[in-house]
Amino acid sequence: MLKLNHVSMTFNPGTVNEKKALNDLSLHLAPGDFATIVGSNGAGKSTLFGSIAGSFWPDTGSVVLDGQDITFLPAHVRSKQIGHLFQDPMRGTAPHMTIEENLALAYLRTEKSKSSFFSRVNKKDKELFREHLALLGMGLEDRMSQPVGLLSGGQRQALTLLMATLVTPKLLLLDEHTAALDPATAEKVLALTRDIVAQRHITCLMITHNMHSALELGNRTLMMNAGRIVLDVQGEERAHMTVDDLLARFAAGAGQALDNDRILLSSEAR
Repeated sequence: MLKLNHVSMTFNPGTVNEKKALNDLSLHLAPGDFATIVGSNGAGKSTLFGSIAGSFWPDTGSVVLDGQDITFLPAHVRSKQIGHLFQDPMRGTAPHMTIEENLALAYLRTEKSKSSFFSRVNKKDKELFREHLALLGMGLEDRMSQPVGLLSGGQRQALTLLMATLVTPKLLLLDEHTAALDPATAEKVLALTRDIVAQRHITCLMITHNMHSALELGNRTLMMNAGRIVLDVQGEERAHMTVDDLLARFAAGAGQALDNDRILLSSEAR
């Protein structure tokens, strides 16, 4: 479903601020793969997402989604096939528009609506919105006429997740989408994420700072360092790994121990 072939990206080349964010990175995801990504700050995780979502074009290499080369496609074109959630719950929704209007925007911009500029949601569409909102278990189906800005961070993030998957995307990118939430709400949004991805068989990449989530969610765990993937584990090997095993394998692959305090603290949280 996703193929990144020898992707490299350098910011501010030829200056004192030169930073090689991606270093000849290759990654292949099969349809339905759910891979979690862990790495220190500056490892290249968000830059990897940017190269996939179209925030910028890589210096070298290619990005192929479901057999189509999207390396140089604009971000708004890719968004019809790629769902993207960010760490900040305030991103991804229009606060002054109602819940129903936000869902309508997400629904009409996708490939399902070929003439979206001239389309309007009908009664059947609104019932679909209500049904999907009810699955969140937050009572939002009874608040469809309220502005999104009145929702809590957790409710907005759950709504953004629904908007990103209302029409099943070919790929879902989750950039620490629960990091800004309180622990209880984060667990709820993670459970919703797990259910939606599994039910829709969505190919998914999720950046996380939580080492336990990195091993428990999905079917693959990737670890990044200095713009490259230093560890990719799945199957039986992953099933029997502990957090300590993961840290040891990272050190072996990167040539240094993981030095992110936030990640290390999460590894001791159980």
